[in-house]
Amino acid sequence: MFGPAIIIFRETLEAALVIGIIAAATRGVPRRAFWLALGVIAGIIGSGVIAALTETIADMADGSGQELFNAAVLGIAVLMLAWHHIWMSSHGAELARDARQLGTAVKEGNRELSAIAILVTLTVLREGAESVLFLHGMATGGSSSITDIIAGGALGLAGGAALGTIMYLGLMKIPLRWFFSVTGALLVLLAAGLAGQMARFLIQADMLPALAAPLWDTSSLLSTTSLLGSVLHVLVGYESNPSGMQMLFYAGTLGAILFAAALVKRQHSQQVLNPT
Repeated sequence: MFGPAIIIFRETLEAALVIGIIAAATRGVPRRAFWLALGVIAGIIGSGVIAALTETIADMADGSGQELFNAAVLGIAVLMLAWHHIWMSSHGAELARDARQLGTAVKEGNRELSAIAILVTLTVLREGAESVLFLHGMATGGSSSITDIIAGGALGLAGGAALGTIMYLGLMKIPLRWFFSVTGALLVLLAAGLAGQMARFLIQADMLPALAAPLWDTSSLLSTTSLLGSVLHVLVGYESNPSGMQMLFYAGTLGAILFAAALVKRQHSQQVLNPT
């Protein structure tokens, strides 16, 4: 039971942390809960479909289909997070001044929320599909009984959701004047970490060279399989033994988002000061 619990705990924690950050970053947005719930439900349904088609996906692209699929999902999630942060960089100050009037201030509110729903769907889909695959492998391999898998999965699900909720409540305690800066930084680091994971899948699919593998190894100090390592892996993209290509993706994504956000923020400020 311990094995399935750990697996589901890690996967649930990753999804819960991402959803918690997104939920906190959209505090005060009308109908936010509906779109978040829609994303979660769609992700659960999608993960079930993907899990059912696992063998077909894995056999695609000469056996690299699963890696390419994971990389594609991560790539879309990175783009979604980058778009959200860049948009917030030009509107965050306005939202911070009066979050209660967010629906009026954000004319593109519906598009904003639909994009968030897509991001949540992709997050739940990826983590859910991986969970089903891991548990299916344990069941077919005979390493755990069905009862142990169900009980361990339920325990891991509850633990991951609880820790993710604590993270969300902690973000909600941040004073509003600092709120958008903190959540914005988390979104950027989250996107960079996902880009690094995308690079790892592309390396596994022999689509990219590793460049250096590993670039360093801190697994003896802090392993990504530990609780703290898992949390840092999600929040800031921590890797105990990353490749050079992973760090190139991480740094490139981080720099690109920050540059684009600063550029958009500057243009928005100029428009406010000099309206046409």
